[in-house]
Amino acid sequence: MIAPMRVSLVMTVLNEAASLPAVLETLMAQTRPADEIVIVDGGSRDGSVELLRASEAYLPLRIVVRPGANISQGRNAAIGAATGDVIAVTDAGVRLPPDWLEHLVAPFADAAVMHVAGFFVSDPRTVFETALGAATLPDVDEIRPRTFLPSSRSVAFRKAVWEQAGGYPEWLDYCEDLIFDLRVCAARGPFTFAPRACVSFRPRQSLESFYHQYFRYARGDGKAGLFLRRHLIRYATYLLGLPALVVGTAWFGPGVAVLGVVAGALYVSRAVRRLQRIWQRNSMFERLALLAWLPVILFTGDVAKMLGYPVGLVWRLRHQR
Repeated sequence: MIAPMRVSLVMTVLNEAASLPAVLETLMAQTRPADEIVIVDGGSRDGSVELLRASEAYLPLRIVVRPGANISQGRNAAIGAATGDVIAVTDAGVRLPPDWLEHLVAPFADAAVMHVAGFFVSDPRTVFETALGAATLPDVDEIRPRTFLPSSRSVAFRKAVWEQAGGYPEWLDYCEDLIFDLRVCAARGPFTFAPRACVSFRPRQSLESFYHQYFRYARGDGKAGLFLRRHLIRYATYLLGLPALVVGTAWFGPGVAVLGVVAGALYVSRAVRRLQRIWQRNSMFERLALLAWLPVILFTGDVAKMLGYPVGLVWRLRHQR
């Protein structure tokens, strides 16, 4: 007789008392419950640990307290303590549909499947958050499964895969899941894509918070030496392309400016198409506000990336990783 698959779900938390009740409630409602849930707390001071301990009566919960641990260190500690054959990973700030874990681990019924990518979508509460989700998150039909690198909001793998990949990179504070994904793909090939294992999360609630998020993402790219070509194209566009457009307009007339307008329209077009799929319930005024937010968000994200990437590169040069 084949032994049933044992699934361990892992998370890291730090001062997540406001969001934990929702995710714990959705974990209790799973159609395929986790056999154990291992949560590492990085030193919360807002009552998160006490809230988790109160949930031990309702969930197969193990709590590990590691003050000062970053996300990678926390995930590695949780996975190291897990006893399951399959590790499912998510985050505290998400909402899990009842069949999320069922869809995420179903592919492992095939013994050849070693790692599975779930998906995630925006769960906005405001016009700004709706625009932010459209500007930054792909729709599922935009995904190429063979090249998709999942967020650790929704991913699963056999524990042996984590061991072979060397775990999450503990020297990296942002983009750690991307480095882990790349290591896994290099060792084991593409993820099996499970789009129905889809979680939802609330986007950043302000432009300032979004800026800091993308600054840190780009800093992580720089630390890890990722996406140099992509970043160079962005620098060239803003530092060479825009000045050339201004000079060209001054010398040759407004016809050159039209080219800039067309280029800008193309730049926001994908985000506009995403909005058009979801804004049926929005008023005309809200739709105009959504459209107005898109270029502001995209520009802010680009500035954050251009400022964050060199900070990460300097760190990389100093540490010679």
